[in-house]
Amino acid sequence: MSKHIISTDKAPGAIGPYSQAVEINGFVYTSGQLGLNPATGEFGEGVQEQAKLSLSNVKEILEAAGTSLEQVVKTTVFLKDMNDFAAVNEVYGSFFSEPYPARSAVEVARLPKDGLVEIEVIAVKK
Repeated sequence: MSKHIISTDKAPGAIGPYSQAVEINGFVYTSGQLGLNPATGEFGEGVQEQAKLSLSNVKEILEAAGTSLEQVVKTTVFLKDMNDFAAVNEVYGSFFSEPYPARSAVEVARLPKDGLVEIEVIAVKK
């Protein structure tokens, strides 16, 4: 059992001692992705733009790992405010199609850099 570290400059780099993603036994586990623009390091304006950037960053990491959003089996969505659930869900629905991955969504006290949303996924290799 060997693990492979995934890294791409098309998504924001880790802001701590962790990897963007790890591949092991045919699965890719991403770290939580904030709604940061990888070129500027700045947050998107509002929760929907941050959700879009978060999922775009996840997409880039998965592609660097040789897989895709279509291969995602589980997502976890962390929200600063559960009142943003419907707005984030609208963006989320534009990235995934049926059959949808399993998902959890939770409100958290605080996200890194005071982000509004953070999303992590587990995907299988193609």
